[in-house]
Amino acid sequence: MAGDQKAKGKAEQAKGKAKEAVGRAVGNERMEAEGRAEGARGDARQAKEKAKDTFKH
Repeated sequence: MAGDQKAKGKAEQAKGKAKEAVGRAVGNERMEAEGRAEGARGDARQAKEKAKDTFKH
């Protein structure tokens, strides 16, 4: 289960970076902001899973 959540976090981070880059390239500030937010959600999910792993062992 934790691996699944880590994978979701990585996917959100990658999707967010891509969306942010496309938004920046086309000059769409909203898309760029959405990408940053999505990347932050991925970062948060990763941090949560790492913390759970730390306390599990």
